[in-house]
Amino acid sequence: MLKWIDMPPVWLAGFLVLAWVQAVHYPMGLDFGAVWADLLGGLLVGGGLVLIVMAAMEFRRYRTSIVPHETPERLIQTGIFRRSRNPIYLGDALILAGLILRWDAVLALALVPVFVWIIETRFIIPEENRMRRKFRMEFARYCEKTRRWI
Repeated sequence: MLKWIDMPPVWLAGFLVLAWVQAVHYPMGLDFGAVWADLLGGLLVGGGLVLIVMAAMEFRRYRTSIVPHETPERLIQTGIFRRSRNPIYLGDALILAGLILRWDAVLALALVPVFVWIIETRFIIPEENRMRRKFRMEFARYCEKTRRWI
């Protein structure tokens, strides 16, 4: 059960709740300015969703596991994975930042680097270690040509 709770979407939901609580209950008179914050926030959320969908399509195409705690059967290096080794996590971070902007949760912007750090330590580094053991030189070459985030 704990394995399914310790998943990136659950972490994202928790951080979104914290940002929303800050925006609704502790605004402290701070805001970004409605028009540009809504526009930029919408673009970030939309971009994050597009990244997640593109990555999920590649996982489906290669018929390999998208679950973070499992080792995939194949190393995906096509599509969005040519640009980022972790487009789903990047999409999650963009969604968090975008909703923080849309909600005018100024103080919650500090949650974005904390979220990225948690995702990196809880998921990315262990995943990369498993993939390094399974795919060896192929993964090393992939890491040389493709950045972790962007």
